[in-house]
Amino acid sequence: MGGIEDDEPLSKRVKVLSGESVGLSNGLSLSEGSFSLRDSMARLLSSQGDNEAIGSKGVIKKVELVRIITEALYSLGYSETGARLEEESGIPLHTPVVDMFMRQTLEGQWDKSVSMLHKIGLDETTIKSASFIILEQKFLELLEGEKVMDALKTLRTEIIPLSINDERVRVLSSYIISPSKNLFDVSHGKESVFRSRKKLLEELQKLLPPTVMIPEERLVHLVEQAVLLQKDACKFHNSSVGKLSLLADHKCGGGDIPSHTLQILEEHNDEVWFLQFSHDGKYLASSSGDCIVIIWEVMADGQVSLKHKLSGHQKPVSYISWSPDNNQLLTCGVEEAIRRWDIASGECLHTYEKRGLGLVSCTWAPDGKSIFSGVSDKNISMWDLEGKELKCWRGQKTTMIADIGMTADGKELVTVCKETVILLFGWETESEKTIVEDHPIISFALSEDKKFLLVSLLNGELHVWNIDGCTRLVAKYKGHKRTRFVVRSCFGGLEQAFIASGSEDSQVYIWHRLSKELILTLAGHTAAVNCVSWNPANPYMLASASDDRTIRIWGLNQVNMNCSRGQNSHNNNNNNGVNYCNGGGGT
Repeated sequence: MGGIEDDEPLSKRVKVLSGESVGLSNGLSLSEGSFSLRDSMARLLSSQGDNEAIGSKGVIKKVELVRIITEALYSLGYSETGARLEEESGIPLHTPVVDMFMRQTLEGQWDKSVSMLHKIGLDETTIKSASFIILEQKFLELLEGEKVMDALKTLRTEIIPLSINDERVRVLSSYIISPSKNLFDVSHGKESVFRSRKKLLEELQKLLPPTVMIPEERLVHLVEQAVLLQKDACKFHNSSVGKLSLLADHKCGGGDIPSHTLQILEEHNDEVWFLQFSHDGKYLASSSGDCIVIIWEVMADGQVSLKHKLSGHQKPVSYISWSPDNNQLLTCGVEEAIRRWDIASGECLHTYEKRGLGLVSCTWAPDGKSIFSGVSDKNISMWDLEGKELKCWRGQKTTMIADIGMTADGKELVTVCKETVILLFGWETESEKTIVEDHPIISFALSEDKKFLLVSLLNGELHVWNIDGCTRLVAKYKGHKRTRFVVRSCFGGLEQAFIASGSEDSQVYIWHRLSKELILTLAGHTAAVNCVSWNPANPYMLASASDDRTIRIWGLNQVNMNCSRGQNSHNNNNNNGVNYCNGGGGT
């Protein structure tokens, strides 16, 4: 159904008697020629051979296909073509009974449209639900016409006896007391009523079975679904521009995956243990056994340059957490203290300590006004920014594993509370949910939307858990090497369609998230790769940290990089190194 701004005042899917002008209540009228189905149409749906199938698989019914094509033509504004298809195929978009029902609804013949519901072949529940919203429209129009007693009668004798949606009935009752609360805009008069009836018809369309009324833009939805399924099945799809087409099946090569070393950063003097891009992708923070944290800036051309070296920790730094606004950074030494840094100046703003104990992990509250930390005595503490301990939750809440995170709604902390158990702790309600693995947990990482958890296990497997609502295991990945060290993994790429992990064999491993297939191994490091981080703002940039004391920045090969720069030379210069192009793969 087109909107009210269409050239045709009403959808041509409703037919009226030839040569007549049909009046709507409140002075609205529908003229002959506004509708598509002709009385001369030869056959009805029941005589169409409904089960005739087309296509090589024999799963598409011809009648259904013709009907959704007809609906698509009307939705696109090709009313004459849609009417012609109905006439030539002998397959009407709707049966005469449904057409009559739609006409009565648009004309405001409420009693007749409610009565017609019983002739369409609907179950009693659907009839009641449809009757309710039709009579609700009747009620509101009566109120709009200042026919308060008639509206009250409709409410009492027609709507309330349906015995459904009591809450909405109470709302409607309040409109009688306060008419100004009604849903129509009186300044638009007939146009407002016209629009509301169109909206009513759209609501009925959602309520009635699709065999009765084809859902709005059904063909577009099916085509879009097919295209997206092809995209999701493509193991190398990592570009948001120029890849998807209706003219050919979708398939990418590997040219859009960051698999070429673009830079080697060598500022650390010891093994690099951890690294993480800021949420906006403009910075990269890394930490090392040398007790130093380095802030790197991602320049507009994609180059990564040193911004600050942060010193002050007395022990190696094992964990880093960016503030929600990307302006500050938390760093945690091994069973030491947490430091909060200003990114612009490199200044240490505060040090958080607990006498006689070490802090082992750190993360921010969603509002950025407080922080949480795991403590070496297995408790969790909450601090304000100035260092006051606001709360301490005692018990087996965490272990010496440095990872800690927050769920999407900001209500649950995620920690490893036992060797094989992850705790989702409701820090406001003190509720507890657990995820139990069969093998010891080495590390974990949250997806960007905080709805999925990527867990690295001692046996070398990676598990992805859905933690949005009821927790459930959704995927397993294997192939990388882990026997002795803490090896970290991450989600990444366009729409986080990939899983990347470090490995003790000095390589970076990349899996396609949906198919679980290992698609690439990246060689270059000369010792174990401890941590990886995918730039959340640039699907073509991946960083890896290694025991060889270096950080590698991975990106596209030079041909693809040149292509990208050429396509974006006229765009925003401050793009954090995001270079969009069609990549090295085919379409």
